[in-house]
Amino acid sequence: METDRLFFVGEVDGFTPQFGRLVSMMNYARHTTLESVDGLSTEDLDYLQDKNSNSIGALLLHMAAIERIYQVYTLEEREPERDLFDRWGHALSLGDQARSHVQGHPLEYYVNSLASVRQTTLEEFGKRGDDWLAVGRPWGDNGPANNYFLWFHVIEDEINHRGQIRWLSSRVPGRNAN
Repeated sequence: METDRLFFVGEVDGFTPQFGRLVSMMNYARHTTLESVDGLSTEDLDYLQDKNSNSIGALLLHMAAIERIYQVYTLEEREPERDLFDRWGHALSLGDQARSHVQGHPLEYYVNSLASVRQTTLEEFGKRGDDWLAVGRPWGDNGPANNYFLWFHVIEDEINHRGQIRWLSSRVPGRNAN
């Protein structure tokens, strides 16, 4: 990730102009996400504010799961299959499933999951031209959406959950509020 141009939305080496803009936004969102969890222990990552909350670790894995689902749907142009949900379903769903199954991992586990999925995204983006971003496809009950919007939604989801992570992190017993 190019941190020397973190605050520039623009071209990125190895990508067409529109993909460069998209990647630069994804890079900034990921940078701030990783900043928000830096130094968290496994116990911090597993902390639950209440019986209905998600843990920070579950939110991080959810980000990776969302990106993986959108890879399948847009880059592989297929519907996700059962094996994908077997791997990512708990984090994708959040709630009770994530509280039961996403726990006990160190920060490195979540960072590596995010990085691995992102590496695939970037490799695939590098193979495509800007016209691909304008391609429309059905998006559930929402109607049609183009690939640019769908990948904007991946960024939007990460930023939303990063806000939750910051809030949760400030409430972990023994941590200073940010």
